[in-house]
Amino acid sequence: MVLTPSTMLPLGTIAPDFDLPEVVSGQRISLDVLVPAASPRPLLVMFICEHCPYVKHVQTALADLGRDWGDRVAIVAISANDAATHPTDGPEGLRAMAVAQGFTFPLCYDETQAIAKAYTAACTPDFFLFDGDRRLTYRGQLDDSRPGNGKPVTGQDLRAAIAATVAGEPVPEPQIPSIGCNIKWKSGNAPSYFGA
Repeated sequence: MVLTPSTMLPLGTIAPDFDLPEVVSGQRISLDVLVPAASPRPLLVMFICEHCPYVKHVQTALADLGRDWGDRVAIVAISANDAATHPTDGPEGLRAMAVAQGFTFPLCYDETQAIAKAYTAACTPDFFLFDGDRRLTYRGQLDDSRPGNGKPVTGQDLRAAIAATVAGEPVPEPQIPSIGCNIKWKSGNAPSYFGA
């Protein structure tokens, strides 16, 4: 495990498009399906995986986030890890995770890792929140809880950012990078922002 922080993509960045298979339903999920132009709303993109202890530490909070905000914010989770080296991060393991946690949002698999690169995702978990115009308003941590640090998982940082974005208000500062396991890039596929 390589402990890795978020890249902190510049605020105001337009959400990159995607079209990925959802691991439970098998349906294709795209940005336009999640956030139709006719009914814009905020979008939360979360890069997660099954095996990472940092994701396991917050997975119940992620499920709660979906239940609490899913009616006002489009939410999607994406795993981009190499399933050849981390088999439980492939579609079957992700499907079991989504069902066990009761995720109410789609969980997609980015086999080519192109979408993770487009978002400059670096770690799991990694969070990107966009407003109704698809402009980035927040990237950073869920909260300051980490495995073993004794702090409760509250989701306070991301929840405050969501509440502000939904209300059309500025997101509170500072925005603190998320931290977790590095995305497991396929051999020779690590992006330049990851230090390759």
